[in-house]
Amino acid sequence: MDSDNSKIPSSTTATVRLIYYYHISIMRLLFFCLMLVPTSLVMSQGCSDAGFCTMGAMKPDQTYSKKIDFKLRSFELNYYHGKTKLTPVITMYNAELNFGINEKYSFQFKVPYQTVSGKLGDTQGVGDLSFSFSRGIVLENGFNLGLTLGGKIATGRSDIEANNSPFGSGDLPMYYQISLGTHDLVAGASIINDNWLFATGIQIPVIHQNENDFRWGKWPDYPSPKYIKKYDLANDLKRGTDVMLRAERNFRFINFNYGLGLLAIYRITRDERLDFNTDKRIKPEETTGLVLNLLANFGYNFNINHSVKLIGGLKLMDRDLNPDGLTRKHVISTSYVYRF
Repeated sequence: MDSDNSKIPSSTTATVRLIYYYHISIMRLLFFCLMLVPTSLVMSQGCSDAGFCTMGAMKPDQTYSKKIDFKLRSFELNYYHGKTKLTPVITMYNAELNFGINEKYSFQFKVPYQTVSGKLGDTQGVGDLSFSFSRGIVLENGFNLGLTLGGKIATGRSDIEANNSPFGSGDLPMYYQISLGTHDLVAGASIINDNWLFATGIQIPVIHQNENDFRWGKWPDYPSPKYIKKYDLANDLKRGTDVMLRAERNFRFINFNYGLGLLAIYRITRDERLDFNTDKRIKPEETTGLVLNLLANFGYNFNINHSVKLIGGLKLMDRDLNPDGLTRKHVISTSYVYRF
């Protein structure tokens, strides 16, 4: 049956078309900008470790539904590219499995494979595994509440040495390591509706087994001593506790969505390391403080089973000292999602 447009005022039709083309133009501009991310977008801490802020209820760009149905399981492949504030370039490939236990509970499991390339060497290997259990609750005011409890397991190495380097020897800085060297407890919560996402979480290192022993003095032949000393020392590092807060505004349509947000990560306790000059442990004050990022995301659903996501960010604020090597300069995250 043909639709009858004669009852729709021409001014109303023009307004609807203007709004539609406005959003299409915004979407195209955002997509174009995200495709330029490898050379232009920056993100400070890469979500602490490209894992903490994307676990369970703390994930960005979550699918919103007034009816929670965790029986719909999904498999996600994620590509993460980050440029540190020095020369190391970090590439990570994540395989993420999401299982629906019942209508209220779900389980997430992530396996990362990481490669690092920089002036001091190249490293690669399986990084720290992460897992989380989430509970979904439908609220009466149109919001969904998500609760998450999980952890990270130090399955990678944090003491990889420089091999065949003409400039130095011993352990590489933490920027080059594929593990943080800690078993962490992670908890978080989020509240989401059709337009807004607010999430908070905490990451607490529980068991420390970081054996990194990078020392400036073991690189005496490097052409630039000043460059070597830009790498923060992390000898037998014990990381502090991180608290995160995410606020995100989304614009959702039938097949695509885009959004902007802020991600704040505050290290509330100092990192602790061994001072090998005095053989005593120290806690530098500069290791605490705020990391603030401006985020942008874009998602497109090809159909009910297949979708893609793009996420990038811009660093607004950073801590003075980062012994764990988590600070980032350029970051892009792209994902392919298959829903069963």
